[in-house]
Amino acid sequence: MPKLRLERIKELYKVEVSNMLQKEIKDPRIGFVTVTDVEVSPDFRHAKIYVSPFGDEEAERQTIQGLESAKGYMRTELGRRIRLRYTPEISFAVDKSIERGVRLTKLIDQISEEGDHH
Repeated sequence: MPKLRLERIKELYKVEVSNMLQKEIKDPRIGFVTVTDVEVSPDFRHAKIYVSPFGDEEAERQTIQGLESAKGYMRTELGRRIRLRYTPEISFAVDKSIERGVRLTKLIDQISEEGDHH
């Protein structure tokens, strides 16, 4: 049962943070960004929010700076919207899995094309 609750909390955080980024956070440093995953510690005191910013490395850096700047507001809002005993400390991490997936797909296509030519 606790694992199911943890999964529900993670999904709630993901939805709420996504909504805040789309509708409430107006920091110009934060461009188009997708919340890809949320990890919550079993005691609900820490949440790591994985994001996938659109753009180059500079846009990624700017997005993380903007998110760090909005962290206090977001934590307060999460505490207000999702009533738990503790509102977790939040941190952000760039999710590189999409980027790696695209790179792997390109490599597979390249190998496949080379195989077709031989």
